[in-house]
Amino acid sequence: MNESTEFEYVGFWLRVWASLIDTVLMLIVIFPILFAVYGREELASGVTLSGPANILISYILPAAVVIAFWYARQATPGKMAIGARIVDAKTGAAPSLQQNAIRYVGYFVSTIPLCLGLIWVGIDKRKQGWHDKLAGTVVVRRKNGGTEPVRFEG
Repeated sequence: MNESTEFEYVGFWLRVWASLIDTVLMLIVIFPILFAVYGREELASGVTLSGPANILISYILPAAVVIAFWYARQATPGKMAIGARIVDAKTGAAPSLQQNAIRYVGYFVSTIPLCLGLIWVGIDKRKQGWHDKLAGTVVVRRKNGGTEPVRFEG
């Protein structure tokens, strides 16, 4: 097992911060599109948006953007802001497109049972949520005083 003293696992609260940044940025992109498609009155009325446009804007677009960032940069803007990146848990290399897709779907698995799979990041020794475990990834950043060295199995 290889060990890196250069990196540390990124824990729960830093990842929450990164997610908040990503959520705000995604809303800045999505709301104007929803406004353009549905108009002010329908959005203001609180009507649940439905149909193919909503599925495309609210589900497919965010998935495509997040997976594209993970594949191209190993991080979303929020993770970049905290100096974190997603790597293969065994090798430390960039995750494959398949791992990134599994990781994204894994967010639903992590969220559905009372967000337990996300909270798991705060419990796990390698700071892996269920989505990380499913995809075989870890989130790391340059060492900044953490206690647990990063270990790659390969």
